Amino acid sequence: MSGITAMKAWVYTSGAGGLEKNLKLVSDASPPFLAAPPNDVVLVKVHASSLNPADYKIAEMGPVSRLAIAPPATPGLDFAGVVAAVGSAVAAAGYRVGDKVFGRIGPNKYGTLGEYVAAKADGLALLPEGVSLEDASTAGTAGLTAFQCVVPNVEAGAGDEVFINGGSGGTGSYGIQFAKALGCRVTTTCSAKNEALVRALGADDVIDYTKENVSEALKAKGQIFKLAVDNIGSAPPDLYKAADHYMLPEGKFVQIGVHMSTGGVANMMSRQLLPSFLGGGKRKFEFLVTKNSHEDLEQIGKWFEEGKVKAVIDESFQYEDAPKAFEKLKTGRVKGKLVVRGPA
Repeated sequence: MSGITAMKAWVYTSGAGGLEKNLKLVSDASPPFLAAPPNDVVLVKVHASSLNPADYKIAEMGPVSRLAIAPPATPGLDFAGVVAAVGSAVAAAGYRVGDKVFGRIGPNKYGTLGEYVAAKADGLALLPEGVSLEDASTAGTAGLTAFQCVVPNVEAGAGDEVFINGGSGGTGSYGIQFAKALGCRVTTTCSAKNEALVRALGADDVIDYTKENVSEALKAKGQIFKLAVDNIGSAPPDLYKAADHYMLPEGKFVQIGVHMSTGGVANMMSRQLLPSFLGGGKRKFEFLVTKNSHEDLEQIGKWFEEGKVKAVIDESFQYEDAPKAFEKLKTGRVKGKLVVRGPA
């Protein structure tokens, strides 16, 4: 039993016209996990949460969104905070009340923009010494996604060539750093204003997508890339087809981003399903769906602690300004991540 009966939370009942216009701050939210946390969760008091596009896209899908998450609901997937209670089934994992932790929950009605969150063990890790809660709050979705794109698909220490389309965003900034931590050579795309940032993260070559044809620039390098990670999903549209010319025959193309439009979805489906003899690409293709993983989070935490990886935070918002954070996220011009601090 936690002894807690109510909490603050940002709640929406509709995403029509934009999630940021529908969020309402309440002080009496009472999710069922609060008074009596299930045995398989760790109850965490949220000190910081980072935002992801999925947080508003799910809420704004109209009637479809109600099938995924029935409102009223609280958005948010990523968190860092302090353990308030531990379920008996996860006590053996070593979590104690007062421990600092970070991680990710799956999409559900009770997201991380609430004062407390119920986290499963597979989406949770202890915060390493010297790492701030705000920094760690950015590693949930973006960190796990980048990790699962990069780490299984390269050989540590082999100097593999990796291409990351979209290097200055949340997932891209982590992807560059993870690839470098494994000894890879990294080429990435961004605009000129973000070149200094991605180079500071370790990028070896930078393609300015506002001035160059990305696919042609990659073709000019020849078949050298072991891995290509597409964080954008829609630009350039021929990026996967062109991979026949810039990736090794055994290379892998991983897409995580998809533009939520008819054209964007069609492009992704053609990459995944169209055979090469009908004009599709020849390289192995994967559309990655992020999975919670304690082991992956733990390794990310170790890299934080060792100084091999750092969080890139564009801006941190006070809890009361969460709608403004969503407004900024929607501009598509965020460097790294946006953080919302927990309620006072």
